[in-house]
Amino acid sequence: QVQLVQSGGGLVQPGGSWRLSCAASGSTFSIDAMDWYRLAPGKERELVARITRGGSATYADSVKGRFTISRDNAKNVVYLQMISLKPEDTAVYYCHADTYYGTVWGQGTQVTVSS
Repeated sequence: QVQLVQSGGGLVQPGGSWRLSCAASGSTFSIDAMDWYRLAPGKERELVARITRGGSATYADSVKGRFTISRDNAKNVVYLQMISLKPEDTAVYYCHADTYYGTVWGQGTQVTVSS
């Protein structure tokens, strides 16, 4: 009922900035909270940031002060702005949404932090 399409993956140098986007379509009225997860090789999936429909955000300790999650409910888009990127931020990032119909995942996008 809801589809999530991500964009913005790429290669960025340490200390650099990057922004990911996730556009929702379909029954977007049913979306509650939206999140960004990441999965790095050899590591468990990590909840990076979460934002409620009302705009309240929470972050993993590993990204606090460096990442900002935001959402535009009118455009049905959620963003993850990342600054001061570190090599350990390298991962596949996934957008996720809690909806009335269940949970929905984006397709994932690779972010590589390397010089």
